Amino acid sequence: MTKDPINILLVDDQPAKLLSYEAILQSLGENLIKAGSAREALEHLLKEDIAIVLCDVCMPELDGFELARMIRNHPRFQHTAIIFVSALALTDPDRVKGYSYGAVDYVLVPVVPELLRAKVRVFADLFRKTRQLELLNAELEHRVEERTAELERRVEERTRERETAWAQVQQMQKLESLGQLTGGIAHDFNNLLLVISGNLEILSRRLPHDVDIKSRLASAVDAVDRGRTLTERLLAFAKRPELKREAVDVPHLITGMTDMLRRSLGPAIEIAVEFEGGLPPIRTDASQLELALLNVALNARDAMPDGGRLQIAVRLENVNAGSVRGLNGGEYVRIVVTDTGNGMDEATLQRASEPFFTTKELGKGKGLGLSMVHGLAAQSQGALVLASQVGVGTRAELYFSLAEPDIAEPPPPASLNIAVPSRSCNVLLVDDDQMVADTAASMLQCLGHQVLVAPSGTEALNILQRESRIDLVITDHAMPHMTGSELANQICGIRPNLPIILATGYAELPLPEESGLPRLCKPFCLEDLVSLMDKILRRQNVKPPSSTELLEP
Repeated sequence: MTKDPINILLVDDQPAKLLSYEAILQSLGENLIKAGSAREALEHLLKEDIAIVLCDVCMPELDGFELARMIRNHPRFQHTAIIFVSALALTDPDRVKGYSYGAVDYVLVPVVPELLRAKVRVFADLFRKTRQLELLNAELEHRVEERTAELERRVEERTRERETAWAQVQQMQKLESLGQLTGGIAHDFNNLLLVISGNLEILSRRLPHDVDIKSRLASAVDAVDRGRTLTERLLAFAKRPELKREAVDVPHLITGMTDMLRRSLGPAIEIAVEFEGGLPPIRTDASQLELALLNVALNARDAMPDGGRLQIAVRLENVNAGSVRGLNGGEYVRIVVTDTGNGMDEATLQRASEPFFTTKELGKGKGLGLSMVHGLAAQSQGALVLASQVGVGTRAELYFSLAEPDIAEPPPPASLNIAVPSRSCNVLLVDDDQMVADTAASMLQCLGHQVLVAPSGTEALNILQRESRIDLVITDHAMPHMTGSELANQICGIRPNLPIILATGYAELPLPEESGLPRLCKPFCLEDLVSLMDKILRRQNVKPPSSTELLEP
């Protein structure tokens, strides 16, 4: 009876030795598979049904002993026959070590061809007989398996579902904690921005008309807008939203984040940007692309502790099918980020984009940066390619598929001129931050309103019981003892028709859907106040001030 050939894996970093083993064993009629390194051998083991491993001991990167240990630790290969062949590790302790790592035989060089063939033939026959016993045992248990298969399948399915659900719960808990932390930071930061922007707008209306003064005030307001953008980026990182794929102008996006990169990397690192003319837009999430580029840049900074150069180049690339792993043939926009840092060796480079893999000290990194970049590129039908050389630096190449050139125009610069009519009314302002309360009150008074200020929800309720002429309540949400939502619920019980605006420094704050409260996101400007208050009070019978009263300093 013709026997089916088995797979024998030959592992050696020297091609000449692989050829000699092949010449010795080819007369056995088995399938001979060659591997030039331990990593390649592991790949073959995972893909093929290997019966025997013939392995050199002394190899670069990972020696034969370590390879044997890894093979034995895998449940699939605990009974795979491993035969060591060595011309260097010839002592008795070397052989004892080989057997302790799971070898079934240890052959010294020079190899006697007949002896090596005989040893391999014995283990090949043993493998076949073991398989025959397994088939017989499987036949005997077939009826039992038929009855239990469905139950086992259900148990495994439930186990997988349980593990998946538990992993999702843990991830949600982590993200929820991170979201709460960043929400608090955003609230405090946006409160500070409100104080700055509100006072700038008030000053712009009271200072004499001077071109230089107006220009400086406009620059300060633009800086506040940048601060708001930073807060939005922080919230986006904490929430890890689904990709909002849209057409993105890469040169415009990178130009807009250059200042942030300079601040993040520090003065010791030179940043150079180079764009090819006429680049088409790409299809991805703009915010996530910013985070990806920032992650790559921060990794580069950490690799250049004494300073260096970071270059970002963007070009249109025609990729041939198969030339870049994971990409189909066609045109792509390639973003290349190159640094002059310490670089990575081959072993580190191979694992650089694995989640939670990091070479940084404890507390300096979580190993998620490049894995996030890789995920973004993959979700955008692109790819991440890394190259590095120790002592020279690292190059990260991001490929993105093209999109139709439908790029939205950048938003217009912030304006300090408010000429929107409002309505005069009595406003109860509730905020536990004294600076925020003073600034918001001044902004309301600047628009012609009368303002009462309460530092807490309890004080606000006391004022409402004393003052019947309150037309509108503007309350902060995040306050101790009583939140803005809780205050609104109590006000509805006392004055059900009283309009309430909920102000918050956290734009993504979850609120009860049934509240139906209009929101005013901090930092807000005079125009935001005018627009929202006019909309809310349109149904109120309140006499509006004249245009002169509204616009006078």
